Amino acid sequence: MADKKLKIKLVRSCQAAVKKDQTATCRALGLRRIGDCVEQPDNESIRGMIFKVKHLVEVEEN
Repeated sequence: MADKKLKIKLVRSCQAAVKKDQTATCRALGLRRIGDCVEQPDNESIRGMIFKVKHLVEVEEN
């Protein structure tokens, strides 16, 4: 059984009018600038981080 992965892409800036904790969450996910894509494991902690910045990212399940 293969582990599920989430492909996360930053589509809006996390610098301008965003709270510092949301910027830190983007950094913790591995997203630095607009257009960056990362693959993270599908678990509760990553899902929680995505929920916090859901207005800044697009998520695709693999």
